[in-house]
Amino acid sequence: MPLDPQLHAMREARAREGAPPLYEMTLAEARAADLAAITMDSGDVEPVGAVTELTIPGPAGPLAARVYRPEGNGPFPVLVYFFGGGWVLGSLDTSDGICRRLCTGAEVVVVSVAYRLAPEHTFPAAPYDCYAATRWAADHAGEYGGDPSRLAVGGDSAGGNLAAAVTLMARAGGLPLSAQVLVYPNTRYRSDTPSMRENTDRYMFNRTSTDWYWGHYLADPADGEDPLASPLNAADLSGLPPALVLTAEYDPLRDEGEQYADRLRTSGVPVELTRYDGMAHGFFTMTGTLEAARKATAQVATYLRAALARPR
Repeated sequence: MPLDPQLHAMREARAREGAPPLYEMTLAEARAADLAAITMDSGDVEPVGAVTELTIPGPAGPLAARVYRPEGNGPFPVLVYFFGGGWVLGSLDTSDGICRRLCTGAEVVVVSVAYRLAPEHTFPAAPYDCYAATRWAADHAGEYGGDPSRLAVGGDSAGGNLAAAVTLMARAGGLPLSAQVLVYPNTRYRSDTPSMRENTDRYMFNRTSTDWYWGHYLADPADGEDPLASPLNAADLSGLPPALVLTAEYDPLRDEGEQYADRLRTSGVPVELTRYDGMAHGFFTMTGTLEAARKATAQVATYLRAALARPR
């Protein structure tokens, strides 16, 4: 279907303004522009029961984290959420709106972690940090009203990539996870799919964008073949937690996300896959601007409620 009218209007505004893509900015400029855009499009701040700022131990030192708790007594299920931004951009603040909406919508304790960013810290710093945060949540979520026996991971874009990597590490480490939510995830380095070839619009997330992020993330291109960087390269996906995978029609990452969902399904993992037609990469965080973003966050919340419900 055509690009969603709301997204089309945003694209046309960028074109009229001659707004440079993030990959033509300095890192500092791109990080500031990413935060500003997400803040502008995320809508009103969703109230939650409590928000706690803290530091947690990481593999190379303390990591900033933020815990969101719903209203009520709990114990609540737990979602560890990893922000997007191509492993280069993003922060606790860029994911604040999504974490708040999922906290209230799914009635879950949400743990958000400021994993180390590239190029200052290249692969595998980010997945190791995210796994450490998930381990921390399993051990400490009860202190914040969480029930670690009902533990999920999730993220959007690079955050979805990291969530998928964490499920592989959790399986190897014997850490039980109840669900995973992957929103338009990167799943393979140097992916050469129709969606990657088709999406070249300068004013949208495009193939050049993905190359720019990967170029910062990997110290050595050979690292991109590692399943923790490219989960689609994992030899075995069996035994991973049930998954919800969301993709967007006008997204270079669309096909590799859907390929990963297919691989999970053929490996015996229960999977729900939804493609948001008319949408482009990044739409999930635009809950203040796009009706489809509100629909997608509601879908994730509904999925988590069901996946993390107490056994009857």
